[in-house]
Amino acid sequence: MLEDNGSIRTLSVDIGGSGVKAMVLDITGKPLTERGRLETPQPATPEVVINTIVVLAAAQGEYHRVSVGFPGVVRYGVTETAANLHCDWIGFDLATTLSQQLNRPVKVINDADMQGLGAIAGKGVELVITLGTGFGSALFVDGKLVPNMEMGHHRFRKGETYEKQLGRAALDKIGEKKWNRRLEKAITSLQQLFNYDCLYIGGGEAVRINMNLPLNVKLIPNITGLLGGIALWKD
Repeated sequence: MLEDNGSIRTLSVDIGGSGVKAMVLDITGKPLTERGRLETPQPATPEVVINTIVVLAAAQGEYHRVSVGFPGVVRYGVTETAANLHCDWIGFDLATTLSQQLNRPVKVINDADMQGLGAIAGKGVELVITLGTGFGSALFVDGKLVPNMEMGHHRFRKGETYEKQLGRAALDKIGEKKWNRRLEKAITSLQQLFNYDCLYIGGGEAVRINMNLPLNVKLIPNITGLLGGIALWKD
């Protein structure tokens, strides 16, 4: 038990389809270390991804607790879906397993939810989408998370999902110009669907956006996915 709660350091981990990232944050969420990144092993089974986290954690120095953003539905630390990793993640108790490996308390949340926690203002309806290997999403109302919203797997256009139309595979196939046109249509669709006050767009492929965005749409840096880790431990 630490006498000075201000000295608590949180290891924040972001598991992605192409990379696993880690950074240590102070009690306010300020970075204390440089971001570490390793390629996501393939096939991305729980065992090899956890081993990757252990390697990253060892390079980050001292920490007292761990926050993890996972690309899928998470309920009570158990990963229920994993469209861009391996089927062995379905029903896997990531929080308990990683806690045993690192000998630290661990909390796990959807990766887009964690990114949203690092970005939102906490007022009104705020939507977060992440553009990477897949298409992540998180919805907040007055700062409260609406849990387990996997919008990326809902139909968007031409009988295909948002992820199928806007994930990295689609970007590589159709090129940036056409991908940007699709994203523009998606932004219009999401505004009509959610009537959000603000839309935040992050993820590794957000740097490929080349359009004039509406005033209530903001780009957020990829590091936001790690910075949101501190919010998992707030009362």
